[in-house]
Amino acid sequence: MKKAVIATALLFMGAQLQAAPAPVVEAAENAPHSLSGDDINSRVTRLERLMKARNQAQLHMQQMFDQLQAEVSELRGMVESQQYQVQQMVERQRQMYQELSRIEEQVKAGAPAQPQVPGAQPGDQMPATVANLSLSEADAYQQAVDLVLKQRKYDEAIPAFRKFIENYPHSSYTANSHYWLGQLLYNKGEMVQAKTAFNTVVTDYPDSAKRADSLLKLGMIAAAAGDKVAAKGYFNRVVTEYANSNAAQLAKKELSKG
Repeated sequence: MKKAVIATALLFMGAQLQAAPAPVVEAAENAPHSLSGDDINSRVTRLERLMKARNQAQLHMQQMFDQLQAEVSELRGMVESQQYQVQQMVERQRQMYQELSRIEEQVKAGAPAQPQVPGAQPGDQMPATVANLSLSEADAYQQAVDLVLKQRKYDEAIPAFRKFIENYPHSSYTANSHYWLGQLLYNKGEMVQAKTAFNTVVTDYPDSAKRADSLLKLGMIAAAAGDKVAAKGYFNRVVTEYANSNAAQLAKKELSKG
């Protein structure tokens, strides 16, 4: 009996000794594996590549955005410039039609029509001394004037006045022809050539009835070009040299605009 009890105790102790290490083995199996140095370097390199690619993509997007902004600004400037040019053309046409309507009313009323374009003043009419001119000279001038007043062929009137100036440089109509030419070019927006024509009247024909108007137009051309200093200089000359003229009144209005 005693031997049986001892044997049972030994068996129980042996079972405990065999079961005790089990938790240690299970914990070891569940523990995470440690990373080697190569694994860490590989992961860091991969992250660096990803960060670099993202930064490059962001930079590319920013460059595209900046480029689009620049293009939009450029297009906006072009649109504003075209709008201004259209407004100028509409205003010149409006002035032309008003002047033509005024002349037509004068003709219907029996008053002598004065061949003017927008901005023109008295002094463009055919001189009373037509008898002193050759028929071809008077006809050439009248034909050029008719292209504007009667036929409204403004593009054809430009070479007609140029041809008259070339053929009759000393005519009493020559100063007026230069002014006509400048006004027609001004209406077309050809400011450089218009300025040359008006300058010719101011410089070469100091006694011309069109000199004040030519100075006024030179001021308006300078103002349109953004040269406020030159524009103010021309307007002040009109006011000073032709104080009682219609051109002086218009020059004062321009000066009041600042």
